[in-house]
Parts: sequence; structure tokens; C-alpha cells
Amino acid sequence: MEEPIFEISAREVTLEVTDERTGRHYRRTLPIDYWETANTVVLRGENLDGSFSQLVFYTNRGLQRLQGLTGKGPDADPCGTHQANKDTHPR
Repeated sequence: MEEPIFEISAREVTLEVTDERTGRHYRRTLPIDYWETANTVVLRGENLDGSFSQLVFYTNRGLQRLQGLTGKGPDADPCGTHQANKDTHPR
């Protein structure tokens, strides 16, 4: 049985695209750092001037967790292991 994977990382990415007009396929390998977890996909690289640039894409799970951390999520316990104590956690 394989071990569970919690993180994927790489120093380069390969993009494959199909041109909408011609239908031709293109493949490019780029020097972009890639980091993926259950919550996000992060792409890191350099701008044309050599400065650091980063794009962060949230997964559905990541968005739900972010909303929960900022108080904008549902008042529910997704894992069923927490009990709300109305005396110490007023809403």
C-alpha cells in the first residue's frame, strides 16, 4: 500500500495547451516552482525584471477552511470532534 501524499513540489512545470483557433497542441517546460497541498496550489517564479512573483490558487477545501478561519464559514463542526461551549464561546 502506498503512503498518503500530503504535499507535491517541483522546481519546474510543464504546460500543455491546445490553441483554440488551430487545434494544435503545444508543450512548454518552464522554470516555475510548484507547491501543492490539499488547500492550495502555489506557483513561484520571477518577473521580467527578476523580482519575485507568486500566484496562489485555493482549492475548494482551502476556501472553506479560509472562510472558517475568518469567521465567514458555517457554524458547524466539519469533523464532528468539537463541542461548542456556549459559556466560553458566545456567538
